[in-house]
Amino acid sequence: MGVNSDPMVTLEDRSVKKKSDERRSHGALCMCTALNMEEGLAAVLYGDGVLGSRNRIHCTVKSTFSETHLVPGLNDLLIANLSPAAVSRFRMGWLQEREQNSSPYNNDSVKSSTQSLSSTYGTISRFGGIPYDVTNSINVWSSGMWVSTAIGATAAMAAAGGKAMPDLASSKLQYYIREHMVEKMRHDDDGHDIDNGMIEEGEKMHLRWNSQKGRIFIDGSHLIHNLDLGDEILIDNSAPPLQIFEKIRDDHQQ
Repeated sequence: MGVNSDPMVTLEDRSVKKKSDERRSHGALCMCTALNMEEGLAAVLYGDGVLGSRNRIHCTVKSTFSETHLVPGLNDLLIANLSPAAVSRFRMGWLQEREQNSSPYNNDSVKSSTQSLSSTYGTISRFGGIPYDVTNSINVWSSGMWVSTAIGATAAMAAAGGKAMPDLASSKLQYYIREHMVEKMRHDDDGHDIDNGMIEEGEKMHLRWNSQKGRIFIDGSHLIHNLDLGDEILIDNSAPPLQIFEKIRDDHQQ
């Protein structure tokens, strides 16, 4: 249960009605405020709270000798170079899982030619021991990329030029490439917008970091993960959702 502790009890503070007032916290995930917390807590304890869920971002980083599952992001991820003045280089594509028993070799002989391997498979990656084809990939030179949930789409994503997502319970994730240094294109073959689009249910975005250094910022600047040249990143919506009490039932008796 979220409690917005920002509102104060002074008449001056309570007279501020503008939701976008910079002195106040909107508290989008809060069921109650400091003024009605007692009522809200009682409603939850007696079964009159309406429970909902909010989607979170799942992100896995694969380095040379390790695979790290990052803390799920509730609002957004920023993937960028350490310096805001430097170019963020990465290759972005989409993962399609391959059958475990498929093989680029025939049953009669083992072919060691890497040319034969690449012609059969294309680009391959593995996460958690599962092989994936990397499809529809493009090279990106930019100032980094935002990835957000529907909740996070109203903050940095919106300020960067992303789209509003009215359904806050949506399972979709939105991505936005910042200051993409390529000629503008409408859509790629898979229907994803080049700079700004959605990661649908079941889709997995793949990034291969091509700058010397980089960093992933999770819900702000406090949670970070450093990136090195060659690190691979998987992003999807498979993280456990956040269960929150959204409101008090309409038929709640005082």
